[in-house]
Amino acid sequence: MKVCKVNRRRFILAGLLLSPCMLYADARWIEPSWLKVRRLRLAKEKPSHRLIHFTDLHHKGDRAYGEAMVKTINSLSPDFVCFTGDLIEDGAHLAEALEILSEIKSPLYGVPGNHDYWSKVPFDGITKIFAATGGGWLLDQQVRTQDGKVNIIGASCLSATQPPMPAVPGVKNIFLMHYPAWVKKLGHHRYDVLLAGHSHGGQVRIPFYGPVVVPFGVDEFDLGLFQTPCGPLYVGSGIGWFLWPMRFRCRPEITVIEI
Repeated sequence: MKVCKVNRRRFILAGLLLSPCMLYADARWIEPSWLKVRRLRLAKEKPSHRLIHFTDLHHKGDRAYGEAMVKTINSLSPDFVCFTGDLIEDGAHLAEALEILSEIKSPLYGVPGNHDYWSKVPFDGITKIFAATGGGWLLDQQVRTQDGKVNIIGASCLSATQPPMPAVPGVKNIFLMHYPAWVKKLGHHRYDVLLAGHSHGGQVRIPFYGPVVVPFGVDEFDLGLFQTPCGPLYVGSGIGWFLWPMRFRCRPEITVIEI
């Protein structure tokens, strides 16, 4: 009996000692590329459109990971795809990022994020690739989907003080923006759904606490679905990472949304 007690204690002790190592391994090598498909139904009745939202690619040269994301998107056959900023951090990775996104087989609509501006790349190539899919790169612009039933509005991420573009009556309206906190700047305007990114969900989320840190322009809208006076706002956790290659309880995601 004595031997069994010692072995059990050693087992528990070993587990306690190994737990931090296992958690670190998960956060550093497993979750950062463990892509999740989240599903969200916003339609009160039968949905008319199924779209995919993804954000914050932050492409750094991991082509296989980007191609796996595109393969997942294509396998879901959405009516269209929405991207809410931060393709890259460094202009050296733009060409490869666009090669990857050009394989998306549905119309791709998107807006820039702060890192797209900070990288100082020209947007001409991005505009061309998004248009080639049947979608558009929207800089304070709005465009109808191919069936004419959805109006997609894109904020450029340059100024939160710019007057917001109102919803178009008679169609569904989707508002794309990078900074989720900008929902507070939209006044009395209301949309069918608002999509944003930027937060990465905090990347590291502690149980019963939430994200360790989030960047500016997020406020309380760190991750998930929020009901706002302007309509339902969904903030994605992003595809890539920023500052450190770690995620914990915050896997990268693409989100299938039915409206």
